[in-house]
Amino acid sequence: MHDHHGHNHDSHRNIGIAFILNAVFVVIEIIGGLLTNSVAILSDAIHDLGDSFTLGLAWFLEKKSLRSGNSTYTYGYKRLSLIGALMNSVVLTVGSVLIILRAIPRIISPEPIEAGGMVLLAILGIIINGAAVIRLKRGSKISEKVVSLHLLEDVLGWVAVLIVSIVLLFADIPILDPILSLLITAFVLRNIFRNFMQIVKIFLQAVPEGYDIKQVEKIILEKHPEVIGLHGTKLWTLDGENNIMTFHMCTKSNPNLDEIVELKRAIKETLASLGIQDVTMELENLDNCSNNIGHNDFHNHSH
Repeated sequence: MHDHHGHNHDSHRNIGIAFILNAVFVVIEIIGGLLTNSVAILSDAIHDLGDSFTLGLAWFLEKKSLRSGNSTYTYGYKRLSLIGALMNSVVLTVGSVLIILRAIPRIISPEPIEAGGMVLLAILGIIINGAAVIRLKRGSKISEKVVSLHLLEDVLGWVAVLIVSIVLLFADIPILDPILSLLITAFVLRNIFRNFMQIVKIFLQAVPEGYDIKQVEKIILEKHPEVIGLHGTKLWTLDGENNIMTFHMCTKSNPNLDEIVELKRAIKETLASLGIQDVTMELENLDNCSNNIGHNDFHNHSH
């Protein structure tokens, strides 16, 4: 128990440090983008602003998500992350539209760029985002790994800015800056759309990505031969990480209480190995099962 709380504390601290680094740098790059007249840097600032929002929310939720459910919120507060992700998508979309409106005129009428300042900001961006990635790489929680991958994308974005700024030091091609800004913005909008579709699926309680209900049922039937049929199976995810499954099952005979408890324990263990943490199952008698044989959602196991 002590070790568990220690990991939670480290996770909260790691994400907190990454958030502070990212938030401070957003301010620096907005100022730097305006001073260097670079829309590429400003577009990356919008991207980083969204990252800061995400990091701040993750920081907050690391503690908030530890609160257990209550009589009002029986599943707890994990879906706050989805609401935060929706808010983040709106912020990033508005910012991306503003960058596009600023970049297009710059393609038509290129403006001079302070390439030296861009080089310095790009190097600073690689260092700061890289430090945040290294910090989060130490953690083992899924939230830390997801945020770490997101920041690694930022590092790669700053590598692109660095390459373009070095080219601009030796060649007067100012149109490269707004072109790069549109490429960065397109990347951001693509991620926004992808994340938005995932959020919609979660709210509609779709089967989580990577799962096939028929295959999960097949695994249960194969590993637990005393189960002869399943029906009414539901599988969804609470927040993209915590998966929930409910189903009705029938057995060969009428087991006693101890046998039922042992069977349910074994099935929950099987499903836990598949990443399904919350399982509710109802045992039915053979008559009820036979009534469901004709239904499409019934899967029986025959030898």
